[in-house]
Amino acid sequence: MIRLAVIDASTSPLKTGGPIADWVAECARRVRAFDVEIIRIRDVDLPFFDEPYLPRYAHYEHESTRAWSARITSFDAFVFVSPEYNRGYSGRLKNAIDHLAQEWAFKPAAIVSYGASMTGGLRALEALNDVLNSLHMFVTRENVIVPFAGREAHRWEGREVTWGVGEDGEFVATPGMVEACELMLEALVRLDAAMHLVRTPDQLVGDQQGIGNPPSGSIPQVRPRPIRDDREEWRRSGRMR
Repeated sequence: MIRLAVIDASTSPLKTGGPIADWVAECARRVRAFDVEIIRIRDVDLPFFDEPYLPRYAHYEHESTRAWSARITSFDAFVFVSPEYNRGYSGRLKNAIDHLAQEWAFKPAAIVSYGASMTGGLRALEALNDVLNSLHMFVTRENVIVPFAGREAHRWEGREVTWGVGEDGEFVATPGMVEACELMLEALVRLDAAMHLVRTPDQLVGDQQGIGNPPSGSIPQVRPRPIRDDREEWRRSGRMR
């Protein structure tokens, strides 16, 4: 199965992002190709980046970084559920991403964005997309956008359409959002099958933190992964057409 992390990037106590992340995780669990875990960025115990070596060498001195590295290494694919903060995404998410390099490389990712306006966090999605691409991740073109997040009822094209976080704390999606999420998950299945082929054990990826020398000794190797294809499980679940 594909080990999928749904990363809730919100740091706000308003509890809009949590229900949306829960909804994405539930959509993924209905597909037998995924083993799903939710990561709440606000609960990730990381200081501001202060490792002495570049993340590309994976030579971590802090236990918090080593724990974060092991956790991210265990996943095959990611869905980032992100709000928009001043045309960007949260600083805690950026800090968590920047702590690592090899652990993200050559893995598929998707983005679910949301915001209080009609753009639905689109500018955060675009900013995050650039960062993930720089880490050699492959971001799906199929993403989910949730506009006017946090409100329960809306007028859309002259009729009332309900979506958002209700009084029960659960996110209610429109049929279009459900379809977009299914297409996004299908893309992750296809990309994961292909990207296993390029996750070589001696990969070394760059970052944007300057040039540095590796510590003494050999550069750590990324754990090789077996080649597999999860598309058949997806077909059996009835999601791939």
